Amino acid sequence: MNEDPVVASDVVKDWWIYRGAGSAAEKQARLAEHRPPWRSFRGKPDPKYMPPGTSSDAWEETHRRGAGYVPDDEERDTVNTALYLRRPLLVTGKPGVGKSTLAYSIATDLELGPVLHWPITSRSSLRDGLYQYDAIGRLHDANLRHLDAATAHTDDRPSTAADSRPDASGLSAVPSSADQSASSIAPYLRLGPLGTALVAQERPRVLLVDEIDKSDIDLPGDLLTVFEEGAFEIPELSRIAARHPKVKIGTQDAPEPQVEIDRGHIQCLTFPIVVLTSNGERDFPPPFLRRCIQLNLKPPGKEKLNQIVRQRLALGEGADDAPYQDLVEAFLERRVEGDLATDQLLNAAQLRLSGAWTDDSDRTKFLNTVLQRLTGPLA
Repeated sequence: MNEDPVVASDVVKDWWIYRGAGSAAEKQARLAEHRPPWRSFRGKPDPKYMPPGTSSDAWEETHRRGAGYVPDDEERDTVNTALYLRRPLLVTGKPGVGKSTLAYSIATDLELGPVLHWPITSRSSLRDGLYQYDAIGRLHDANLRHLDAATAHTDDRPSTAADSRPDASGLSAVPSSADQSASSIAPYLRLGPLGTALVAQERPRVLLVDEIDKSDIDLPGDLLTVFEEGAFEIPELSRIAARHPKVKIGTQDAPEPQVEIDRGHIQCLTFPIVVLTSNGERDFPPPFLRRCIQLNLKPPGKEKLNQIVRQRLALGEGADDAPYQDLVEAFLERRVEGDLATDQLLNAAQLRLSGAWTDDSDRTKFLNTVLQRLTGPLA
């Protein structure tokens, strides 16, 4: 069938936050008000830390991607359920149906700042999402400082073999004082997208964990404790906490030290809005699924496709559909025999409105070029 099973309506339910009534500030206030007692956290914000807001370049990109998204009622119901319960939203569906774009739509509608993006590969680990520590870079820099200091004193004492003896990594040994200095370790630590999302803030960030089905089999299970506790530890900072209890490090938004970490421990105040996407390439363990709100995005039908084209190309609700209506029909016909992504239709409509491929004799070639099936037989 080509028609949507559920088409977005004009009805706005009074309990909705996402795509609900009111300004972004009012939606944020409703979100903060309805917090389950078992999902309350006690992180203390760093008063000097200011995450990027709605005036940054990153926000412009988030707004560009999220503003034209067209959710149907089922999507809005499910997203708002996840918001109320402070649970991750697991979005499944075929490639190109808008799974990732939904995260940007949520951030845009509630004006929660730029989306934090964590693209998953088969090599991704929990630590990659929490923080990165450039131990090799730190060791190299420490050795350079050590060599500079040794060179400056070559006239005072003869060099010995121990001065340049390599350690197990093949690099020169680093003085112990460098290992214990907060000033030496801070530039080499940076919070990852998940770690940045868990920094204590009054307003939640939106975190997109993209294509989690491509991860190592252990990653979904490794995420459970972090999702439950909203907290994690950076051991490299915990080890020096006695001498340096508070260290300022960079975040996913910027590498420069900007947020202060107390004794190596990070605890959120408001649980982030986590959107995990999956193309359905694998199953997830029940304990992981139990902690998520699940949403399956179906390929859009004719009416929703028309809405998407009008929104994305800024044509307005009263715009004439005629210039691209035949493209919608061709898209639906070709999708029967193989998957197509919605952005392929947008590409075709953009070309049509730009006056490209105007010769009637080129129509088949045009459709074969921009509406190539992602699966199934080639056109």
